[in-house]
Amino acid sequence: MPDSADVRPRRGRAARPEPATPVQVRTLAMASLATVLVLVTFVTPLATAVRTSVSLDAGPGAQAWLLSAMSVGLATALLTVGVLADDLGRRRVFCAGLVVLGLGAVLVAVSGSPAVFVAGRLLQGVGGAAVLAGALGVISHVFPLGPARARAAAAWGASVGAGTGLGGLVAVALDHGQGWRTTYWATAAAAVLLAVVARWALLESGGRADRRVDVAGIVLLAGGISTLLSGLVESRSGWAQPEVVVLLLGGAALLALFVVAELRQTAPMIDLRLFRVPGFLAATIGAFVTGATVVGLCSYVPTVLQRGLGESLLQATLLVLAWSAVSTVTALAVRLVPGLDGRVLLAIALAVSAVGLCGFAVLGVGSSGARLLPGLVVLGVGYGAANAALGREAVAHVPPARAGMGSGANNTARYLGAAVGVTVVVLVVGTGTPAELLAGWDRAAIGGAALTLLGALLVAVIRPARALRTATAP
Repeated sequence: MPDSADVRPRRGRAARPEPATPVQVRTLAMASLATVLVLVTFVTPLATAVRTSVSLDAGPGAQAWLLSAMSVGLATALLTVGVLADDLGRRRVFCAGLVVLGLGAVLVAVSGSPAVFVAGRLLQGVGGAAVLAGALGVISHVFPLGPARARAAAAWGASVGAGTGLGGLVAVALDHGQGWRTTYWATAAAAVLLAVVARWALLESGGRADRRVDVAGIVLLAGGISTLLSGLVESRSGWAQPEVVVLLLGGAALLALFVVAELRQTAPMIDLRLFRVPGFLAATIGAFVTGATVVGLCSYVPTVLQRGLGESLLQATLLVLAWSAVSTVTALAVRLVPGLDGRVLLAIALAVSAVGLCGFAVLGVGSSGARLLPGLVVLGVGYGAANAALGREAVAHVPPARAGMGSGANNTARYLGAAVGVTVVVLVVGTGTPAELLAGWDRAAIGGAALTLLGALLVAVIRPARALRTATAP
């Protein structure tokens, strides 16, 4: 089995990058296609939330869980599957994740209640976590650190944006007969097919299998995230309610215990010393902010347009597709910018995203959803650049043997942010009259823009990343 040294680029006067090897082409194609599928799965209920809520008779609290359940599954499982990918084999975990993603889709497709739907989405989150962690792991194995990996990470980042747009199109294309259920049957079949192909196309890497699974960390992280989100959902009845206070404090306490447990573990899910590495810390902050603001708000665009303005699913999907297309092109174009520090790129991307989110606060009763288009285009530029930067930075500041951990930590931050962001947006926007809903949307957009700008400033003031050896030091 070749290692990354086998694909090291030759040095010389030629300015052109060395052509990718067949192994590299197969690996990047499979990692990108599987990531597209995860994102298609992720956005499906966001596009069809109105019909799904009616079909399952879901109230406001249940609606928040319908939208955020997969984010919770992703955030809970990403660290665990990242470590498992390093220890048991990245291809093995990648393929297993696709199978679990498909099983979760089947459970959602047959659901008759919000509880079963949420259970299926949580399972999809676990499967999607394995795919995302394994994707960056297999990429880092065959692409050497440097320009080659940066280009591959940018291409992978483009698949994140592409999947977001394609998810809405798939929902529209299959919006007949069984409606939203048909989409899940289709994604289940695609997941199984990709698992079979990936088993043949990818090289195995990792496979240490010399340590125990961090059960305490898994339980504390899952419990903390779920309890915290439950408190946020219940806060719609008032922040001073005893159950809200108990849930929020309980979630915070469980997450604090998670940190303590990881510090005491000899083989933790996440080596907290990595947060001493500036580049790793910057990437984590950027991932969380991107999830909480960009993903959180864009996830609710179709619902706002349908409920607030009475537009069709197709109209809403086409607008989101514009954002997705711009982000995909931007992520690919970033590959052409030589020598740009990942931290600087991420800070710029977040600042541009903040400008785009300000452009969301333009809707009023009787207005057209097309008023969101300028903001969506600007946001697409920022989001695409952020995806390219995060895909690179996620594995650039950890030892090669811990690529799954780096990928898992970064994606955990992103989808933990998404779970919190979607929940907060649902609560801020509310479920009142169209006028009240649109006023709440404006407040959410301005708040999201402010938080994104703060994230850009934090990333910018973190000093440049240290050499990789800092992350490998004991």
